Amino acid sequence: MLEAELVALRHQVAVLARTAGRPELTGADRGVLAGLGRVVPRPVRSGFIVTPDTLLRWHRRLAARRWVYPQRRPGRPRTVRDRELLVVRLARENPTWGYRRIHGELAGLGHRVAASTVWEILRRHGIGPAPRRSGPGWTEFLGAPARGIVACDSFVVDTVAWRQFHVLFFIEHATRRVHLAGITTALNGPWCTQAARNLSMRVDLARFRFVIRDNATVFVAGFDAVFTSEGIDVVRTPSGAPRANALAERFVRTVRAELLDRTLLWNEIQLRRLLVGYLDHYNRHRPHRGIEQHSPDTVGDETHGIVPIDAIRRRRILGGLINEYHHAA
Repeated sequence: MLEAELVALRHQVAVLARTAGRPELTGADRGVLAGLGRVVPRPVRSGFIVTPDTLLRWHRRLAARRWVYPQRRPGRPRTVRDRELLVVRLARENPTWGYRRIHGELAGLGHRVAASTVWEILRRHGIGPAPRRSGPGWTEFLGAPARGIVACDSFVVDTVAWRQFHVLFFIEHATRRVHLAGITTALNGPWCTQAARNLSMRVDLARFRFVIRDNATVFVAGFDAVFTSEGIDVVRTPSGAPRANALAERFVRTVRAELLDRTLLWNEIQLRRLLVGYLDHYNRHRPHRGIEQHSPDTVGDETHGIVPIDAIRRRRILGGLINEYHHAA
């Protein structure tokens, strides 16, 4: 009876071999056939759907996997899952942040991840990073003497009632620290001169060597005299060359993208409150690529230790427009 059953099974296998195409074998199938090929009699092997050479090759491969240690994949190790989730969390909670901005926030939290890794994580999760922006040439040109340079500029803000306010500010090249000089509805020479005097009483101008400004008519001789009296040379940028004052122009773009374009303004009181709060965040917390992802207040400070993932807490400022991340303690 057993012999008849074996003959029937072998005949069915032969029929299937003639009528079916090439079989699809899994790893388990190969393992079973390779193991049985060593113990079954030779006549039985003739009924196998693979050749003897194939069986022997499978058996050698199984032996190699048993005794050879698995090798590490080439390249950098993959980012820890918790850190990857943190990158995705920052990206989703802050839609205006690009991968460079997220990389800076991670550096401030003590998590050292390459900017390219952040970009790859965002791409893998379908989150598009901010477009690349080429750095201005004037930044490199003024990089060496940056410690003695301060630049000034102004920008216009429109309220809901279409009332215009002019904001005058100064930015230090070395640390990227921004000083709010004043807000007015009538930007003119006397007002700018008084704003410069007020700045000189709050900031030690003696540590600067140059002040950069454009050729706007509001920067009159009295404005320049405030700085020349402190031994500071006034450098005027060429007409039609905004990159000559690149840091100031870049700050205007940043404050608009992160604050002014995301809220409706009603009056000067609200504008001043928002700008003061934003500058506190900008100078105290926000990382900057030009100063190795430090904030202006932490330039030169030693790198802090890594903040554990589960100890990172979010703090919303300016009514939830901007998020800051800190250690829970």
